[in-house]
Amino acid sequence: QVQLVESGGGLVQAGGSLRLSCAASGSIFRVNAMGWYRQAPGKQRELVAAFTSGGSTNYADSVKGRFTISGDNAKNTVYLQMNSLKPEDTAVYYCNADISVLLRRLDYWGQGTQVTVSS
Repeated sequence: QVQLVESGGGLVQAGGSLRLSCAASGSIFRVNAMGWYRQAPGKQRELVAAFTSGGSTNYADSVKGRFTISGDNAKNTVYLQMNSLKPEDTAVYYCNADISVLLRRLDYWGQGTQVTVSS
């Protein structure tokens, strides 16, 4: 069984920074892709930043230049450094991973971590 655990969310003032972490644990053969999504009340869940299985990165237009995704392959961990935070960044942030387990590729989600940015 694979588990994703997020941490690093919290309350921050506009212009501040937070660093989110997501660690995948369990019987993992390979992490193929990993990234961050977010969902605000009344909004659809959207991609924030991700490493794709092809090795490229994707960022939402709204966070380009402010957020940076990075990872530690040895720890099966992905990070999201969020700088110059804005109130519109307020959302629940979810870690997502495409993980090879046994002979299958499966999609996993973390439970989410709340990020609140005050004006």
